[in-house]
Amino acid sequence: MEKAKVIAIEEEISERENGVREIRDTTANPAPLGLLGFGMTTICLNLHNAGFFPIDTMILGMGIFYGGMAQVIAGIMEWKKNNTFGTTAFTSYGLFWLSLVGILVMPKLGIGQAPSTAALVAYLALWGSFTAVLWLCTFRLNRALQVIFGLLTALFFLLAIGDALENPGIKLVAGYEGIICGLSAVYCGLAQVINEVYGKTLLPLGPVGKSAH
Repeated sequence: MEKAKVIAIEEEISERENGVREIRDTTANPAPLGLLGFGMTTICLNLHNAGFFPIDTMILGMGIFYGGMAQVIAGIMEWKKNNTFGTTAFTSYGLFWLSLVGILVMPKLGIGQAPSTAALVAYLALWGSFTAVLWLCTFRLNRALQVIFGLLTALFFLLAIGDALENPGIKLVAGYEGIICGLSAVYCGLAQVINEVYGKTLLPLGPVGKSAH
């Protein structure tokens, strides 16, 4: 392969003394894209849950394109970087947003019936359980991710309980808690961008174990 082609795909190939070839990935960190897609979309949806405005095309559009597609793209990029956690998290939550938009829009298009309250509770509780397991993984990563996944776990279960009890007060609390969750993800994403641009830690993430994106 010509050197120009190697540079074009941003991979540097070097030979070790024992003759084994090593491919070093020099592509950009995709985590900020995924975190910002998640965080900003979460803020928008939970501004609705907090009662500021109804669900409209702004939320649906964010759910499809930024919360959905951007996170799936980030997840695929994390796969290339051999980051199982990032791949699983970003791809899953990207598809969560797409599935949520489908749940809201498909019945209006005459595709299936709107889910019952019990079905929505099961949906939210399942995502809460999944998020709780990922939250346990963050204790080997950094404090910022611990905050994000801890708040997200609580958010899913608050929404599930609010739907199960048909309690608008709990849903209101979930809305404000979700805004904080989204802001924490935005902080984590922008911190990585700022720290990389300036070449030093200006916004700490609190690493506790092996390096995380």
